[in-house]
Amino acid sequence: MISICRRLLVIASEDIGLAYPNAIVIVKACVDSAMQLGFPEAKIPLAEATILLATSPKSNSACIAIMKAMDELDKEFVKDIPNSIKDAHYSGSKEIGRGCGYKYPHNFKNHYVKQQYLPDSIKDSIYYIPQENKTEKNIKKYLEYLNSDF
Repeated sequence: MISICRRLLVIASEDIGLAYPNAIVIVKACVDSAMQLGFPEAKIPLAEATILLATSPKSNSACIAIMKAMDELDKEFVKDIPNSIKDAHYSGSKEIGRGCGYKYPHNFKNHYVKQQYLPDSIKDSIYYIPQENKTEKNIKKYLEYLNSDF
């Protein structure tokens, strides 16, 4: 049963992904139920999870994004993250430039502010590309809005 449960969880995150992001939550609940129930009753929540996954929209964009990011890290030595986002919660951190210039997003309109979070060597890299499903179309619209001068 463990291998079935594991496979269902992988399908929910790898194959369904952002096309239906709540699928992983539902599948996890079904898996937990199955593990608590044991066979023969475990087959019912496992069937529910299987049907949900089989009939859900599909997206592998999150999987592709993390693979792109990991590939880039494997190929290139990534230098320091920007000082503005380094930990500044200890004595002497400000003196060495840690946390200086950080903009707290919640102090800005729509709780978003444009600032550099990635090291210079990869700051222009794009890892996530939304796919053409309902959820990711909304994500794409939101990202376009954030990149405008709202």
